[in-house]
Amino acid sequence: MTDTGRRIRPLRALDTRPPARYPTPAQAECAARRLALRHPDRCRLREVGRSRAGRPLLLLSVDRGPRAVLVVGGPHPNEPIGTAGAVRLAEVLLERPARPGLSWHLLLCLDPDGAALNAGWLDGPLTMRRHYEHFFRPAFEEQPELLPAPGSGRPPMPESVALTGLIDELRPFLQCSLHGVDFGGAFVQLTGPVPGLAERFARSADRAGLPLDVDSYDAIGWTSPAPGTYLMPGPGSTGVSRALPDEPELSTWSHAARHGAVTAVVEVPMWAVDAVGDGRPHPAGPQALGAAARDLTARAEELRTVLARVPVHRHEAYGPLVRTAEFSLAVAPRVAQEWLDRWPAQPLTSSRVTTAGLVAARLPLRAASILLRLLADARGPAAEAARDRARAVVADSLDRLRNRFGARWVPVQEQLAHQTRTVLAAADCLLQAP
Repeated sequence: MTDTGRRIRPLRALDTRPPARYPTPAQAECAARRLALRHPDRCRLREVGRSRAGRPLLLLSVDRGPRAVLVVGGPHPNEPIGTAGAVRLAEVLLERPARPGLSWHLLLCLDPDGAALNAGWLDGPLTMRRHYEHFFRPAFEEQPELLPAPGSGRPPMPESVALTGLIDELRPFLQCSLHGVDFGGAFVQLTGPVPGLAERFARSADRAGLPLDVDSYDAIGWTSPAPGTYLMPGPGSTGVSRALPDEPELSTWSHAARHGAVTAVVEVPMWAVDAVGDGRPHPAGPQALGAAARDLTARAEELRTVLARVPVHRHEAYGPLVRTAEFSLAVAPRVAQEWLDRWPAQPLTSSRVTTAGLVAARLPLRAASILLRLLADARGPAAEAARDRARAVVADSLDRLRNRFGARWVPVQEQLAHQTRTVLAAADCLLQAP
Protein backbone atom coordinates (compact mmCIF):
# COMPACT_ATOMS: atom_id res chain seq x y z
CA MET A 1 0.00 0.00 0.00
CA THR A 2 1.09 3.58 -0.38
CA ASP A 3 1.62 6.38 2.05
CA THR A 4 2.04 9.26 -0.39
CA GLY A 5 0.23 8.07 -3.51
CA ARG A 6 3.51 8.50 -5.44
CA ARG A 7 5.81 5.72 -4.32
CA ILE A 8 5.51 2.14 -3.16
CA ARG A 9 6.95 1.44 0.25
CA PRO A 10 9.55 -1.32 0.41
CA LEU A 11 8.48 -4.71 1.68
CA ARG A 12 10.09 -4.25 5.08
CA ALA A 13 8.01 -1.10 5.65
CA LEU A 14 4.69 -2.61 4.57
CA ASP A 15 2.25 -2.59 7.46
CA THR A 16 -1.48 -3.04 7.87
CA ARG A 17 -2.46 0.47 8.88
CA PRO A 18 -5.26 1.83 6.66
CA PRO A 19 -3.88 4.22 4.04
CA ALA A 20 -4.69 7.91 3.92
CA ARG A 21 -4.98 7.74 0.12
CA TYR A 22 -6.47 5.58 -2.58
CA PRO A 23 -4.04 3.36 -4.50
CA THR A 24 -3.98 3.25 -8.27
CA PRO A 25 -4.54 -0.24 -9.77
CA ALA A 26 -0.77 -0.51 -10.33
CA GLN A 27 -0.07 0.32 -6.69
CA ALA A 28 -2.75 -2.13 -5.59
CA GLU A 29 -1.09 -4.81 -7.70
CA CYS A 30 2.27 -4.12 -6.04
CA ALA A 31 0.67 -4.35 -2.60
CA ALA A 32 -1.09 -7.59 -3.54
CA ARG A 33 2.13 -9.15 -4.85
CA ARG A 34 3.89 -8.26 -1.63
CA LEU A 35 1.12 -9.84 0.43
CA ALA A 36 1.37 -13.00 -1.68
CA LEU A 37 5.14 -13.11 -1.19
CA ARG A 38 4.86 -12.49 2.52
CA HIS A 39 2.09 -15.08 3.05
CA PRO A 40 2.72 -17.82 0.46
CA ASP A 41 0.91 -20.36 2.62
CA ARG A 42 -2.32 -18.34 2.52
CA CYS A 43 -2.14 -16.01 -0.51
CA ARG A 44 -1.94 -16.45 -4.25
CA LEU A 45 -2.28 -13.94 -7.07
CA ARG A 46 -3.37 -14.88 -10.58
CA GLU A 47 -4.64 -13.30 -13.76
CA VAL A 48 -8.25 -14.16 -14.58
CA GLY A 49 -8.68 -12.17 -17.78
CA ARG A 50 -7.76 -9.08 -19.73
CA SER A 51 -9.52 -5.79 -20.25
CA ARG A 52 -10.56 -4.39 -23.63
CA ALA A 53 -7.21 -2.59 -23.80
CA GLY A 54 -5.27 -5.65 -22.67
CA ARG A 55 -4.72 -4.75 -19.02
CA PRO A 56 -4.65 -7.73 -16.63
CA LEU A 57 -7.53 -8.51 -14.30
CA LEU A 58 -5.91 -9.81 -11.13
CA LEU A 59 -7.41 -11.98 -8.40
CA LEU A 60 -5.86 -12.17 -4.94
CA SER A 61 -7.08 -15.25 -3.08
CA VAL A 62 -6.74 -15.74 0.67
CA ASP A 63 -7.11 -19.25 2.15
CA ARG A 64 -8.48 -22.34 0.41
CA GLY A 65 -11.77 -23.37 2.00
CA PRO A 66 -14.60 -24.68 -0.20
CA ARG A 67 -17.04 -21.91 0.80
CA ALA A 68 -16.03 -18.87 -1.24
CA VAL A 69 -16.58 -15.13 -0.89
CA LEU A 70 -15.96 -13.12 -4.06
CA VAL A 71 -15.14 -9.43 -3.64
CA VAL A 72 -15.16 -7.16 -6.72
CA GLY A 73 -12.98 -4.07 -6.48
CA GLY A 74 -12.96 -1.13 -8.88
CA PRO A 75 -16.24 -1.74 -10.75
CA HIS A 76 -16.52 2.02 -11.41
CA PRO A 77 -13.35 4.00 -12.12
CA ASN A 78 -14.57 7.16 -10.38
CA GLU A 79 -14.97 5.14 -7.16
CA PRO A 80 -11.38 4.26 -6.19
CA ILE A 81 -12.51 3.04 -2.78
CA GLY A 82 -13.31 -0.32 -4.41
CA THR A 83 -9.73 -1.15 -5.34
CA ALA A 84 -8.46 0.23 -2.04
CA GLY A 85 -11.06 -1.86 -0.21
CA ALA A 86 -10.01 -5.10 -1.91
CA VAL A 87 -6.42 -4.67 -0.77
CA ARG A 88 -7.38 -3.49 2.70
CA LEU A 89 -9.68 -6.48 3.17
CA ALA A 90 -6.82 -8.83 2.28
CA GLU A 91 -4.62 -7.13 4.88
CA VAL A 92 -7.31 -7.49 7.55
CA LEU A 93 -7.90 -11.16 6.72
CA LEU A 94 -4.19 -11.89 6.96
CA GLU A 95 -4.04 -10.29 10.39
CA ARG A 96 -6.40 -13.02 11.59
CA PRO A 97 -6.16 -16.80 11.67
CA ALA A 98 -7.66 -18.57 8.67
CA ARG A 99 -11.30 -19.47 9.16
CA PRO A 100 -11.80 -23.19 8.51
CA GLY A 101 -13.77 -23.97 5.38
CA LEU A 102 -13.70 -20.42 4.04
CA SER A 103 -11.83 -18.76 1.16
CA TRP A 104 -11.75 -15.15 -0.01
CA HIS A 105 -11.22 -14.08 -3.61
CA LEU A 106 -10.52 -10.40 -4.21
CA LEU A 107 -10.66 -9.01 -7.76
CA LEU A 108 -8.46 -5.93 -7.47
CA CYS A 109 -9.96 -3.82 -10.27
CA LEU A 110 -12.72 -4.83 -12.67
CA ASP A 111 -12.32 -1.79 -14.95
CA PRO A 112 -8.61 -0.94 -15.19
CA ASP A 113 -9.12 0.86 -18.52
CA GLY A 114 -11.58 3.26 -16.94
CA ALA A 115 -9.35 3.64 -13.90
CA ALA A 116 -6.52 4.80 -16.17
CA LEU A 117 -8.75 7.64 -17.43
CA ASN A 118 -9.60 8.68 -13.86
CA ALA A 119 -6.19 8.19 -12.23
CA GLY A 120 -4.96 11.79 -12.42
CA TRP A 121 -6.80 12.66 -9.23
CA LEU A 122 -5.03 10.05 -7.13
CA ASP A 123 -1.50 11.52 -7.20
CA GLY A 124 -2.37 14.98 -5.87
CA PRO A 125 -4.62 16.65 -3.31
CA LEU A 126 -7.90 14.76 -2.91
CA THR A 127 -10.03 17.84 -3.39
CA MET A 128 -13.48 18.07 -4.93
CA ARG A 129 -12.29 20.30 -7.76
CA ARG A 130 -9.36 18.04 -8.69
CA HIS A 131 -11.61 15.00 -8.59
CA TYR A 132 -13.74 16.44 -11.37
CA GLU A 133 -10.80 17.78 -13.33
CA HIS A 134 -9.81 14.13 -13.83
CA PHE A 135 -13.30 12.63 -13.77
CA PHE A 136 -14.29 9.65 -15.89
CA ARG A 137 -17.17 7.21 -15.55
CA PRO A 138 -18.20 5.14 -18.58
CA ALA A 139 -21.64 5.16 -20.13
CA PHE A 140 -23.87 2.33 -18.90
CA GLU A 141 -23.22 -0.02 -21.80
CA GLU A 142 -19.48 0.20 -21.06
CA GLN A 143 -19.73 -0.68 -17.37
CA PRO A 144 -18.50 -4.26 -16.85
CA GLU A 145 -21.00 -5.25 -14.15
CA LEU A 146 -23.90 -4.64 -16.55
CA LEU A 147 -24.63 -7.44 -19.00
CA PRO A 148 -26.21 -7.00 -22.45
CA ALA A 149 -29.92 -7.70 -22.65
CA PRO A 150 -30.88 -10.94 -24.41
CA GLY A 151 -31.46 -10.30 -28.08
CA SER A 152 -29.62 -6.97 -28.02
CA GLY A 153 -26.91 -8.24 -30.35
CA ARG A 154 -24.32 -6.62 -28.10
CA PRO A 155 -21.61 -9.02 -26.90
CA PRO A 156 -20.51 -8.84 -23.27
CA MET A 157 -17.27 -7.01 -22.60
CA PRO A 158 -14.12 -9.06 -21.84
CA GLU A 159 -14.21 -7.81 -18.24
CA SER A 160 -17.81 -9.02 -17.89
CA VAL A 161 -16.89 -12.42 -19.34
CA ALA A 162 -13.98 -12.71 -16.91
CA LEU A 163 -16.20 -11.88 -13.93
CA THR A 164 -19.06 -14.21 -14.86
CA GLY A 165 -16.51 -16.95 -15.53
CA LEU A 166 -15.01 -16.36 -12.11
CA ILE A 167 -18.45 -16.55 -10.51
CA ASP A 168 -19.13 -19.84 -12.29
CA GLU A 169 -15.73 -21.20 -11.23
CA LEU A 170 -15.91 -20.20 -7.57
CA ARG A 171 -19.67 -20.61 -7.00
CA PRO A 172 -19.52 -18.16 -4.07
CA PHE A 173 -22.14 -18.00 -1.34
CA LEU A 174 -21.51 -14.24 -1.12
CA GLN A 175 -20.41 -11.68 -3.69
CA CYS A 176 -19.55 -8.16 -2.53
CA SER A 177 -19.23 -5.34 -5.04
CA LEU A 178 -17.27 -2.41 -3.61
CA HIS A 179 -18.77 0.88 -4.74
CA GLY A 180 -18.70 4.50 -3.66
CA VAL A 181 -20.81 7.58 -4.18
CA ASP A 182 -19.32 11.00 -4.68
CA PHE A 183 -21.98 12.78 -2.55
CA GLY A 184 -24.52 11.33 -0.13
CA GLY A 185 -24.60 8.60 2.46
CA ALA A 186 -23.86 4.95 3.07
CA PHE A 187 -26.22 2.24 1.87
CA VAL A 188 -26.14 -1.41 0.84
CA GLN A 189 -28.11 -3.12 -1.92
CA LEU A 190 -28.78 -6.85 -1.62
CA THR A 191 -30.04 -9.46 -4.06
CA GLY A 192 -31.48 -11.42 -1.13
CA PRO A 193 -31.99 -11.12 2.63
CA VAL A 194 -28.95 -11.21 4.91
CA PRO A 195 -30.35 -11.58 8.44
CA GLY A 196 -28.63 -9.30 10.95
CA LEU A 197 -26.65 -7.27 8.41
CA ALA A 198 -28.77 -4.10 8.52
CA GLU A 199 -28.09 -3.56 12.22
CA ARG A 200 -24.37 -4.13 11.86
CA PHE A 201 -24.24 -1.95 8.76
CA ALA A 202 -25.94 0.92 10.60
CA ARG A 203 -23.58 0.63 13.58
CA SER A 204 -20.56 0.60 11.29
CA ALA A 205 -21.75 3.70 9.42
CA ASP A 206 -22.32 5.53 12.69
CA ARG A 207 -18.85 4.55 13.85
CA ALA A 208 -17.38 6.00 10.65
CA GLY A 209 -19.41 9.22 10.97
CA LEU A 210 -21.49 8.46 7.87
CA PRO A 211 -25.18 9.21 7.39
CA LEU A 212 -27.37 6.38 6.14
CA ASP A 213 -29.06 7.13 2.82
CA VAL A 214 -32.62 6.34 3.89
CA ASP A 215 -34.39 7.09 0.57
CA SER A 216 -31.67 6.34 -1.94
CA TYR A 217 -32.00 7.57 -5.52
CA ASP A 218 -30.33 4.32 -6.65
CA ALA A 219 -33.08 2.24 -5.01
CA ILE A 220 -36.33 4.09 -5.67
CA GLY A 221 -39.23 1.69 -5.33
CA TRP A 222 -37.13 -1.06 -3.79
CA THR A 223 -38.02 -2.79 -0.54
CA SER A 224 -36.09 -1.34 2.38
CA PRO A 225 -36.17 -3.62 5.44
CA ALA A 226 -34.12 -1.10 7.46
CA PRO A 227 -32.71 2.40 6.92
CA GLY A 228 -29.86 2.28 4.40
CA THR A 229 -30.54 -1.35 3.40
CA TYR A 230 -32.35 -2.21 0.15
CA LEU A 231 -33.44 -5.42 -1.56
CA MET A 232 -33.09 -5.43 -5.34
CA PRO A 233 -36.32 -6.06 -7.26
CA GLY A 234 -36.83 -9.07 -9.46
CA PRO A 235 -37.57 -9.07 -13.20
CA GLY A 236 -40.70 -7.18 -14.19
CA SER A 237 -41.04 -5.32 -10.90
CA THR A 238 -43.21 -2.21 -11.04
CA GLY A 239 -42.76 1.12 -9.32
CA VAL A 240 -38.99 1.26 -9.78
CA SER A 241 -37.10 3.91 -11.71
CA ARG A 242 -36.62 3.26 -15.41
CA ALA A 243 -34.99 6.55 -16.41
CA LEU A 244 -31.62 4.84 -16.00
CA PRO A 245 -31.00 1.46 -17.67
CA ASP A 246 -29.44 -0.15 -14.60
CA GLU A 247 -31.71 -3.16 -14.28
CA PRO A 248 -30.31 -5.45 -11.55
CA GLU A 249 -31.47 -8.58 -13.36
CA LEU A 250 -29.10 -7.75 -16.23
CA SER A 251 -25.99 -7.65 -14.09
CA THR A 252 -23.21 -9.76 -12.70
CA TRP A 253 -24.90 -9.23 -9.31
CA SER A 254 -27.79 -11.43 -10.39
CA HIS A 255 -25.53 -13.83 -12.29
CA ALA A 256 -24.18 -15.03 -8.96
CA ALA A 257 -27.70 -15.94 -7.81
CA ARG A 258 -27.75 -18.96 -10.13
CA HIS A 259 -25.25 -20.52 -7.69
CA GLY A 260 -27.28 -19.53 -4.64
CA ALA A 261 -25.14 -16.49 -3.86
CA VAL A 262 -26.29 -13.25 -2.31
CA THR A 263 -24.67 -10.14 -3.76
CA ALA A 264 -24.10 -7.10 -1.55
CA VAL A 265 -23.37 -3.82 -3.34
CA VAL A 266 -21.64 -1.73 -0.68
CA GLU A 267 -21.82 2.05 -1.17
CA VAL A 268 -19.77 4.52 0.85
CA PRO A 269 -19.58 8.29 0.21
CA MET A 270 -16.47 10.31 -0.49
CA TRP A 271 -18.28 13.49 0.56
CA ALA A 272 -21.06 12.94 3.08
CA VAL A 273 -24.31 14.93 2.94
CA ASP A 274 -26.13 14.52 6.23
CA ALA A 275 -29.58 15.42 4.87
CA VAL A 276 -29.83 12.11 3.00
CA GLY A 277 -30.38 10.56 6.42
CA ASP A 278 -33.56 12.60 7.03
CA GLY A 279 -36.60 10.46 6.32
CA ARG A 280 -39.16 13.03 7.45
CA PRO A 281 -41.58 14.59 4.94
CA HIS A 282 -40.09 17.56 3.11
CA PRO A 283 -42.05 20.76 3.88
CA ALA A 284 -42.07 21.86 0.22
CA GLY A 285 -41.23 18.67 -1.65
CA PRO A 286 -43.02 19.20 -4.99
CA GLN A 287 -41.71 22.75 -5.35
CA ALA A 288 -38.12 21.76 -4.55
CA LEU A 289 -38.40 18.77 -6.88
CA GLY A 290 -39.73 20.89 -9.72
CA ALA A 291 -36.90 23.38 -9.29
CA ALA A 292 -34.31 20.58 -9.40
CA ALA A 293 -35.90 19.07 -12.53
CA ARG A 294 -36.00 22.38 -14.36
CA ASP A 295 -32.42 23.14 -13.40
CA LEU A 296 -31.18 19.73 -14.55
CA THR A 297 -32.96 20.04 -17.89
CA ALA A 298 -31.66 23.55 -18.53
CA ARG A 299 -28.08 22.62 -17.66
CA ALA A 300 -28.17 19.60 -19.96
CA GLU A 301 -29.47 21.75 -22.82
CA GLU A 302 -26.73 24.31 -22.23
CA LEU A 303 -24.01 21.67 -22.19
CA ARG A 304 -25.23 20.07 -25.40
CA THR A 305 -24.19 23.26 -27.18
CA VAL A 306 -20.77 22.87 -25.57
CA LEU A 307 -20.54 19.25 -26.74
CA ALA A 308 -21.06 20.44 -30.31
CA ARG A 309 -17.77 22.36 -30.05
CA VAL A 310 -15.64 19.30 -29.29
CA PRO A 311 -13.21 18.82 -32.20
CA VAL A 312 -13.72 15.76 -34.38
CA HIS A 313 -10.22 14.45 -33.67
CA ARG A 314 -11.05 14.35 -29.93
CA HIS A 315 -14.01 12.06 -30.72
CA GLU A 316 -11.57 9.66 -32.32
CA ALA A 317 -8.81 9.85 -29.71
CA TYR A 318 -11.02 10.07 -26.62
CA GLY A 319 -14.05 8.01 -27.58
CA PRO A 320 -14.92 6.83 -24.03
CA LEU A 321 -14.93 10.43 -22.74
CA VAL A 322 -17.17 11.58 -25.60
CA ARG A 323 -19.58 8.67 -25.13
CA THR A 324 -19.97 9.27 -21.41
CA ALA A 325 -20.60 12.99 -21.98
CA GLU A 326 -23.20 12.13 -24.63
CA PHE A 327 -24.82 9.59 -22.33
CA SER A 328 -25.00 11.97 -19.36
CA LEU A 329 -26.55 14.75 -21.42
CA ALA A 330 -29.05 12.37 -23.01
CA VAL A 331 -30.18 10.80 -19.75
CA ALA A 332 -30.46 14.04 -17.74
CA PRO A 333 -33.77 15.25 -19.23
CA ARG A 334 -35.25 11.74 -18.93
CA VAL A 335 -34.36 11.70 -15.25
CA ALA A 336 -35.89 15.15 -14.73
CA GLN A 337 -39.08 14.18 -16.56
CA GLU A 338 -39.47 11.05 -14.46
CA TRP A 339 -39.25 13.19 -11.32
CA LEU A 340 -42.07 15.40 -12.60
CA ASP A 341 -44.22 12.52 -13.89
CA ARG A 342 -43.94 10.08 -11.01
CA TRP A 343 -42.56 11.53 -7.83
CA PRO A 344 -45.11 14.23 -6.89
CA ALA A 345 -47.70 11.49 -6.37
CA GLN A 346 -45.43 9.88 -3.76
CA PRO A 347 -44.60 11.10 -0.25
CA LEU A 348 -41.42 13.14 -0.67
CA THR A 349 -38.94 12.83 2.16
CA SER A 350 -36.17 15.31 2.82
CA SER A 351 -33.77 12.51 1.85
CA ARG A 352 -35.44 12.03 -1.56
CA VAL A 353 -35.53 15.75 -2.31
CA THR A 354 -31.90 16.08 -1.24
CA THR A 355 -30.78 13.26 -3.53
CA ALA A 356 -32.67 14.90 -6.42
CA GLY A 357 -30.79 18.12 -5.74
CA LEU A 358 -27.51 16.23 -5.61
CA VAL A 359 -28.22 14.57 -8.97
CA ALA A 360 -29.22 17.91 -10.48
CA ALA A 361 -25.82 19.28 -9.46
CA ARG A 362 -23.77 16.14 -10.09
CA LEU A 363 -24.85 15.09 -13.59
CA PRO A 364 -24.06 18.49 -15.19
CA LEU A 365 -20.86 18.71 -13.12
CA ARG A 366 -19.67 15.37 -14.48
CA ALA A 367 -20.55 16.25 -18.06
CA ALA A 368 -19.04 19.75 -17.90
CA SER A 369 -15.83 18.40 -16.40
CA ILE A 370 -15.42 15.84 -19.15
CA LEU A 371 -16.20 18.46 -21.79
CA LEU A 372 -13.41 20.65 -20.43
CA ARG A 373 -10.99 17.76 -20.93
CA LEU A 374 -12.25 17.27 -24.48
CA LEU A 375 -11.97 20.98 -25.28
CA ALA A 376 -8.46 21.35 -23.88
CA ASP A 377 -6.77 21.91 -27.24
CA ALA A 378 -9.66 23.51 -29.13
CA ARG A 379 -8.86 26.93 -30.56
CA GLY A 380 -10.87 30.00 -31.51
CA PRO A 381 -13.46 32.28 -29.91
CA ALA A 382 -16.27 29.71 -30.15
CA ALA A 383 -14.19 27.09 -28.34
CA GLU A 384 -13.21 29.57 -25.63
CA ALA A 385 -16.85 30.55 -25.18
CA ALA A 386 -17.75 26.86 -24.84
CA ARG A 387 -15.04 26.39 -22.21
CA ASP A 388 -16.35 29.42 -20.31
CA ARG A 389 -19.83 27.87 -20.23
CA ALA A 390 -18.49 24.56 -18.97
CA ARG A 391 -16.31 26.27 -16.35
CA ALA A 392 -19.32 28.22 -15.09
CA VAL A 393 -21.33 25.00 -14.67
CA VAL A 394 -18.45 23.38 -12.79
CA ALA A 395 -17.98 26.37 -10.48
CA ASP A 396 -21.68 26.72 -9.71
CA SER A 397 -22.16 22.98 -9.13
CA LEU A 398 -19.21 22.77 -6.76
CA ASP A 399 -20.48 25.81 -4.88
CA ARG A 400 -23.91 24.21 -4.45
CA LEU A 401 -22.46 20.93 -3.24
CA ARG A 402 -20.23 22.62 -0.69
CA ASN A 403 -22.54 25.35 0.56
CA ARG A 404 -26.16 24.37 -0.12
CA PHE A 405 -25.73 20.69 0.68
CA GLY A 406 -22.85 20.92 3.17
CA ALA A 407 -20.85 18.13 1.53
CA ARG A 408 -17.95 17.15 3.81
CA TRP A 409 -14.95 14.96 3.01
CA VAL A 410 -14.88 11.50 4.56
CA PRO A 411 -11.28 10.42 5.26
CA VAL A 412 -10.18 7.45 3.19
CA GLN A 413 -9.44 5.54 6.40
CA GLU A 414 -13.08 5.82 7.50
CA GLN A 415 -14.41 4.87 4.07
CA LEU A 416 -12.21 1.77 4.10
CA ALA A 417 -13.06 0.82 7.65
CA HIS A 418 -16.80 0.92 6.99
CA GLN A 419 -16.53 -0.99 3.72
CA THR A 420 -14.32 -3.67 5.25
CA ARG A 421 -16.58 -4.09 8.29
CA THR A 422 -19.59 -4.45 6.00
CA VAL A 423 -18.04 -7.23 3.91
CA LEU A 424 -16.92 -9.15 6.99
CA ALA A 425 -20.32 -8.67 8.61
CA ALA A 426 -22.17 -9.90 5.51
CA ALA A 427 -20.09 -13.09 5.45
CA ASP A 428 -20.61 -13.63 9.20
CA CYS A 429 -24.36 -13.11 8.95
CA LEU A 430 -24.78 -15.58 6.10
CA LEU A 431 -22.56 -18.18 7.76
CA GLN A 432 -24.57 -17.89 10.97
CA ALA A 433 -27.95 -17.94 9.24
CA PRO A 434 -30.04 -21.07 9.92
